[in-house]
Amino acid sequence: MKPITTLFALLITLTTWGQKNIQATDNFVVTGEVKKELKFTLSDIEKHVSKNIGDVVITSHTGDPRGTARQLKGVLVKDILKNIELKEESPKLLSEFYFIFTAVDDYKVVYSWNEIFNSPTGDNLYVITTRDGKKLKDMEDRILILTPTDFKTGRRHIKGLSKIVVERVR
Repeated sequence: MKPITTLFALLITLTTWGQKNIQATDNFVVTGEVKKELKFTLSDIEKHVSKNIGDVVITSHTGDPRGTARQLKGVLVKDILKNIELKEESPKLLSEFYFIFTAVDDYKVVYSWNEIFNSPTGDNLYVITTRDGKKLKDMEDRILILTPTDFKTGRRHIKGLSKIVVERVR
């Protein structure tokens, strides 16, 4: 009986090894090369129109399936960020800006201004408002960012968004 117990304990350890719980967040700030730092709360996010996304397979960096996010709804990030004012007056220089999305565990993902506001990626970059039938305030890994059209969805799958830092290429 002892070898079976030991084997069972080893299997549990191996299946949970490397997994970490990400602290849920209730707000995020937009800072950096913006005229005014902005803070977005769950209620601010929920004021925007959520779109049905459906089910999305979350894949690893190698493309292996890691799970499926079901019954997704989300708000486009570009709708949330559309009123931020960058520290630049000339529209032709907006291509120099990029956004660093940072989670509470310091995981970072970068999107360019053009990806968000001038390409099909921006039409598929969401703050998830419903997952697995749970509303935003009840989701364990809120504030969640997802780009379901990415080939490897896990690469830019951000759990526990805490801030977006706007930077500029110089």
